[in-house]
Amino acid sequence: MTDTPTSAVSVEAESRNATRQMLAEFWFYFSRNRGAVIGLVVFTTLVLVALAAPLVAPHDPDMQYRDSFLTPPFWSEGGKAAFLLGTDAVGRDILSRLIYGARFSLFIGLVVVTIALSGGIVLGLVAGFFRGWVDTVIMRVMDVILAFPSLLLALVLVAVLGPGLVNAMIAIALVLQPHFVRLTRAAVLAERNRDYVVAARLAGASRLRLMFKTILPNCLAPLIVQATLSFSNAILDAAALGFLGMGAQPPTPEWGTMLAEAREFILRAWWVVTFPGLAILITVLAINLVGDGLRDALDPKLKRS
Repeated sequence: MTDTPTSAVSVEAESRNATRQMLAEFWFYFSRNRGAVIGLVVFTTLVLVALAAPLVAPHDPDMQYRDSFLTPPFWSEGGKAAFLLGTDAVGRDILSRLIYGARFSLFIGLVVVTIALSGGIVLGLVAGFFRGWVDTVIMRVMDVILAFPSLLLALVLVAVLGPGLVNAMIAIALVLQPHFVRLTRAAVLAERNRDYVVAARLAGASRLRLMFKTILPNCLAPLIVQATLSFSNAILDAAALGFLGMGAQPPTPEWGTMLAEAREFILRAWWVVTFPGLAILITVLAINLVGDGLRDALDPKLKRS
């Protein structure tokens, strides 16, 4: 009677130690990629700035200062200390709009990846587990989607649904979904006949339990890497749709929309185009670097001794 609580505590302690060891191993391989660490620092900083936007931003992003149209950055001639990165054509502070724009970009990436990942996992599990005509139908639909250029297909979908941030996110999620479906299906096909799956099936596990409890946890590594890379693709596609006037609509401080509003001033006010472009570049580069680090840490074939 007295051994049972001791055994339970021992098992729990072993589980915690195993978890710590896995996390330590993950961080060891992740941290060996210095670019990934730098990307993680930049991305974490961006997230913190976005969350604290009302505290960090020096001005309201939509506030128009009528005496400061196209004011250059503070270090340039004619610049003002109140507007560190200058103002746009209607007198709005660019730095504040960039900070608030980070919120929109991160929100877009999160929503798009969540939709694409959830739908892709379900469809991929169904296709890989049941095979037959179900697999054929799902994969042929995914092949049709992949046959179109992603941005062009997203443009068509937004044109059908109507311009706007929500419709743009739905369109981008649909465009990115086939990548998750194919990855999940391939992982399921590799796992479905393994001994542990056969044992669970013989033990009477239901199909849903086999798919989501037994097989899926062993398919997550490539999906996590793909989700990270798709996060950056979602930000890029959303910025492109915003630039083309099909995504977020003015006066929303979204980076692609800011670029679209600044097109006509590119020759005489370089800062209104440069800073939103740099924000997109740095964010996407940081996320891609993190994705490379995750691939190194999660893929056993890439782990170096």
